[in-house]
Amino acid sequence: MSSSDSNPPTPALPHSGGKGSVVPVAARSASHEAPPSPPVGEGCGGGPSGAQLSRRSILLVPLALAACGFTPAYGPGGSAGKLTETVWVQDPTDRNAFDLVERLEERLGRPEAIRYDLAYTITTETVGVGITTDNKITRYDLKGVVDYALTERATGARITGGRVQSFTAYSATGSTVAQLAAEEDAALRLMRILADQIVARLIAASASLP
Repeated sequence: MSSSDSNPPTPALPHSGGKGSVVPVAARSASHEAPPSPPVGEGCGGGPSGAQLSRRSILLVPLALAACGFTPAYGPGGSAGKLTETVWVQDPTDRNAFDLVERLEERLGRPEAIRYDLAYTITTETVGVGITTDNKITRYDLKGVVDYALTERATGARITGGRVQSFTAYSATGSTVAQLAAEEDAALRLMRILADQIVARLIAASASLP
């Protein structure tokens, strides 16, 4: 038997998996174009566009927070309302204390129905930070620390307390009058910063007040 009789010819392999001829890409491009993408917000239920969703989300945030039980501190029924016009601040004895108390009463209101007493101790320090080659100070940092305690007037029980601290700066250049004015302005700014820190902490603690 010849080799041609014992080994049948190998069939030709079909193109692309043996399922017909391969269609050129160029031949498909005109009739098989990709479907256009739907406009933003269409499809999947045809929701609103991204811009509309953002605006609506912003408008619904307060309602969502209220539904979750969150109430802004200064909103109706907020925790800050428990302190408004109810805190008697220790009488000032110097200029720094006067500025501190003034700012506290701006934020909390003048006491009308006193429920709490706020005591404080102010400590300040002036540090020269700008020194020339001939040892003249051109700039000062004014550092301040306030220790405070809030107590319930009826029982004397301590509600909260702690320490806040910050600093301001002023220039020592110019006339003596100008330097004194700059120092007083720095002290005023420092007391207002410290008072705002105290109020923020009192409001945070007032959430647990009855």
